[in-house]
Amino acid sequence: MLKETIPAYIKNEINGDKAVIFKEELNYAIKNQIIDQSIDLIEEDGNKRFLNAYIERGDKETEEFLGEETSSFLENPITYFKDHMNEFMYMESEWFEKIDIESVSFEVDDLFKTYDVLIGLKKQKKHEAKIKSYFAEKMHGEDARFSPMFNQKDGIWEINFTFNHIDGFYEEMSIGEAYQLIYQILFGLIETVES
Repeated sequence: MLKETIPAYIKNEINGDKAVIFKEELNYAIKNQIIDQSIDLIEEDGNKRFLNAYIERGDKETEEFLGEETSSFLENPITYFKDHMNEFMYMESEWFEKIDIESVSFEVDDLFKTYDVLIGLKKQKKHEAKIKSYFAEKMHGEDARFSPMFNQKDGIWEINFTFNHIDGFYEEMSIGEAYQLIYQILFGLIETVES
């Protein structure tokens, strides 16, 4: 999938002899030599990735819709969810679609008080070993939790993992920075699955 989506994305961003693209796609293009050498690739500001994302807040217990948010909500610190323990955030983005992710939810676990991420991964069941191995490598700490479950009915992986145990996590980060790091982790997951 990345072998198709990344060249198409770069081609769409070419303006003259340069293309401004995001870090993960830039690194992938360089590593896999999928670009015309005459094109100058420039790294885009990661804060711009989710400006057009669909963001909503919901109640964890009832899943009741609490409100749709603009990208300015991403400027809040992730501690927002410790202050609003009953809430979760749900995001859909064209960027997740490009890497076979249906959506990404973010919340604080009521029991452990850790930041948890739930994703829907559109990959076949046969990739189970690669998925488990990837997260085992990426997550650190005794209480790191990761639970992959394949939903046979929808044909997607429902994966829940503790965000606190990912390299790059720090509690003072903004929600936007958290989603950038989540995207980086998920991009790496897709690279691994497709290798």
